[in-house]
Amino acid sequence: MRSAISFYLNGALRTLQNVSPTQTLLRYLRDDEKLCGTKEGCAEGDCGACTVMVSRLDGEGNVKREAVNACIRFMPSLDGASITTVEALSDNSANPHPVQRSLVDNHGSQCGFCTPGFVMSLYTAYRNRMALPVSAANDLLAGNLCRCTGYGPILKAAGEIGIASVQADQSREDSIEADQLHSISHDDLVEVDYPGEKAFLPARSDQLAALYDAHPNATLVAGATDVGLWVTKQHRPLPVTIFLNRIHDLTRIDVTPQEIVIGAGVTYSDAINVLAQHYPDVGELMRRIGALQVRNAGTIGGNIANGSPIGDMPPALIALGATLELRKKEKTRALPLEDFFLSYGKQDRAPGEFVTAVRIPRSKHAPDIRCYKISKRFDQDISALCGCFNIQVQNGTVKSARIAFGGMAETPKRARAVEDALIGKAWARATVEAATSAFAVDYNPISDMRASAEYRLRVAQNLLLKYYVESEVPLNETRLVGQGSAFT
Repeated sequence: MRSAISFYLNGALRTLQNVSPTQTLLRYLRDDEKLCGTKEGCAEGDCGACTVMVSRLDGEGNVKREAVNACIRFMPSLDGASITTVEALSDNSANPHPVQRSLVDNHGSQCGFCTPGFVMSLYTAYRNRMALPVSAANDLLAGNLCRCTGYGPILKAAGEIGIASVQADQSREDSIEADQLHSISHDDLVEVDYPGEKAFLPARSDQLAALYDAHPNATLVAGATDVGLWVTKQHRPLPVTIFLNRIHDLTRIDVTPQEIVIGAGVTYSDAINVLAQHYPDVGELMRRIGALQVRNAGTIGGNIANGSPIGDMPPALIALGATLELRKKEKTRALPLEDFFLSYGKQDRAPGEFVTAVRIPRSKHAPDIRCYKISKRFDQDISALCGCFNIQVQNGTVKSARIAFGGMAETPKRARAVEDALIGKAWARATVEAATSAFAVDYNPISDMRASAEYRLRVAQNLLLKYYVESEVPLNETRLVGQGSAFT
């Protein structure tokens, strides 16, 4: 067992013995290291001004580089990682890094407050050798907000940076980074003690099972995209935390002819390409969950275990017939995902029990699933409601139906009355229009800051009709862009 965390910061080794488990990377950089290029804009992972690059070894020993929000990343989660801030790119204004030079040449900065975050998002893409056409740059930078430039100059710079990254020789930087990460890699359990706080960093799910059984009231922290706000916005104390980001056996994705198994520790960024390949609309839905920095940190299992009624992944997974796998000590069990959510803030999970994986059965019809996220903004906005439809029609008759919504009830929930109104009926507009009245049986939505109850109910009804229309005409007649797009 170890009692300290170790990481590299701009190429220099750091070992911290006494660190608060809830100290954010942003506060550490600015207060302890006096690296003030990383800015605090929102302290909730929305604006991107605090973006830094975090590199670590994946389960295969390969270097993985990601842009993350430092404002909601807790320090213990950085054990074994390498952190790069804007100060490391160049210490000579006459010889800036190509990313910085491109932004300067294209007038991509005005007040400059947000600029370091843009630089680090683009630098991470540069190190990952990403080509950046406008569509890719839009996705890459959706989590970096700017009030001054209008984004045009930044997107122009991004295109140049994408070309330069492919052409540049980065082998020396890659080698140094890999050697540093391997030098601090280990599989030991880490226990961090701090006055009034304790944190554990297990390396295997067996260690997690034993720790969570011994500390059933501990807060499990994966990406901290939600828990981070408990600290930065609500100032909640977290006496005991267990960090999950070092447990590689929870980050596996297995695809077989029968099912797709996604480990609870798999991030959105790691899952999106696999799921998009099999279910294009699910991939588009995931592209609208937070922004890249959030998807790099947030996990599929964390989204489920959090039990939010407006989480976007559970409706899609429920519509696909997913099964949840849970573990307590040495015992595991499985249950349909829709049965996991009992009531607001309450799930079918015993003390000391945690989510280990999601199993999605494969079907030749499942790629036809349609997902609709309704929100005020297209990018990184919380849904007013999210509806997912998986309806199978055979010889003109509805054979089966799985319809699930988030934002319509106190939990993610199936529309069983609507399903019953469809199954066995002719797949026709009259059938669909008649079935829409059953939404009022399934759901009693609330009015809040995002939408009124009447709006939610009407939109849910209209989305079923939209699904029917999309089954009859090419998608380009109903969507702003083509196949697999979640534009509505």
